[in-house]
Amino acid sequence: MGLNRTDFEKGNRTRKPACSFNIELVKGRFVTLSQSAPAKDLVAALLVDEVSKTLLRQNHYTISLNSDLLLSITNRTPVEEVAAEKDETVAL
Repeated sequence: MGLNRTDFEKGNRTRKPACSFNIELVKGRFVTLSQSAPAKDLVAALLVDEVSKTLLRQNHYTISLNSDLLLSITNRTPVEEVAAEKDETVAL
């Protein structure tokens, strides 16, 4: 998902702000967390929403923002693990 560069330039004195980060979450726990303000704000917003909080607690995600302001959220949960969880849910 591409983001609007002007939103990042408004609070920054430089013409081209360097906004990039990488976050890795496994079962809702941070493996890697960038110290940038946009990264912290994104994580805070995700944890406020109950649906996203539930998803973060169930899977392994990497969230990254590159220098071209392209936001990428990738589910790294192995396919076998997801299939096993679905089978358990059906058995209940």
